[in-house]
Amino acid sequence: MKSSIEKLHTISNKNNKKIIGLMSGTSLDGLDIALCEVKANGKNTAIHLENFITIPYTDEVKAEIKSVFAKKNIELEKLCLLNEWIAVIHANMIIKTLENWGVSAVEIDLIASHGQTIYHAPLSLHQNNTFGNGTLQIGDGDHMAVKTGIITIADFRQKHIAAGGEGAPIATYGDYLLFSDKHTNRILLNIGGISNLTFIPADKEFEEVISTDIGPGNNLMNEWMLKHFTNESFDKDAIIAKKGIVNEELLVALQSNPFFKNTFPKTTGPELFNLSYIEDAIRRGNNPSPSNEDVMATLNRFTAVNICEAINHFIADSPNSEILISGGGIHNPLLMSFIKNHFNQIPVNTTSEKGIHPDAKEAILFAILANETISGDKNTFGSGSKNMPNVSMGKICLPD
Repeated sequence: MKSSIEKLHTISNKNNKKIIGLMSGTSLDGLDIALCEVKANGKNTAIHLENFITIPYTDEVKAEIKSVFAKKNIELEKLCLLNEWIAVIHANMIIKTLENWGVSAVEIDLIASHGQTIYHAPLSLHQNNTFGNGTLQIGDGDHMAVKTGIITIADFRQKHIAAGGEGAPIATYGDYLLFSDKHTNRILLNIGGISNLTFIPADKEFEEVISTDIGPGNNLMNEWMLKHFTNESFDKDAIIAKKGIVNEELLVALQSNPFFKNTFPKTTGPELFNLSYIEDAIRRGNNPSPSNEDVMATLNRFTAVNICEAINHFIADSPNSEILISGGGIHNPLLMSFIKNHFNQIPVNTTSEKGIHPDAKEAILFAILANETISGDKNTFGSGSKNMPNVSMGKICLPD
């Protein structure tokens, strides 16, 4: 125990750290592993991505996660077992990946593990005033630390909720450190299973930054593909959506949820936006039997419209702005085309424009959060802002 504490103290004082950032999102497609060199901390943070890989989940792993994912009623025994099981799977992925990269575990200072989100329950969704905001990620950090022999920072979202936030989005903290600019307003748009953004006004402190979920990203399109197109987990190159025609009645039905009228910032997840959400919207539409291709075209447009409306909310009167996009949605050409055409007067690029791999960005940001937990200065984020408390996040899990 004492040796691990002493090692942690040594790491906290290092100017350069090697940190593995992990991310597994609501798309359930696999584990992102980003090996990062992180220099300094706070506003002086500099990061170099040394290596990156996404390891797909097997069908077995996907099925086990889906047995408890975003469901109100599950087997408690299964949840307990999966908490350890997922951690060991992630740890084994790290061990194998380091071997393939020719990197020894002793070279790694920290693992920053987001875990696998199972349920996200902000008060705005469950509306039970007896309770506050809640969220749950599985993949226990202690199991990961013991299995890999590397100090692990995990379970980041709980401190955020404890300090008054909703547990999401928390990428804001890293976005602010990496992408703030004195002259340009920046929108950091991430299109994962759920889409979210961080708005960083030009030359402003953290208190002025706003981060919010927007609504569906890739998840509704992926859900429809999985049900109606054999062995297809996503619409590669938007081939299916391009064959369809947007169904305006269905689009209106999809837009009719009160979530879209809630003020920013707000959070959501597949607990609301799922296959049942699509099927209910189809029942309420004037065309009860749209083609699968038309549904895909409409879901693509639905996702794009909500993203554009959310961005408009923040930069409608700010021509000196820039949009930087990351996440799996950048590989959907129909979705990207709509967004770029809508904002044809301002730059729309991926985060690679600023030297950050767009597929690795979320994993990189957790590496930054871990660095701040171990070495950060509380003054970096000032007094915080609405839903963005000034706290260090993540539980410290020691190998022994």
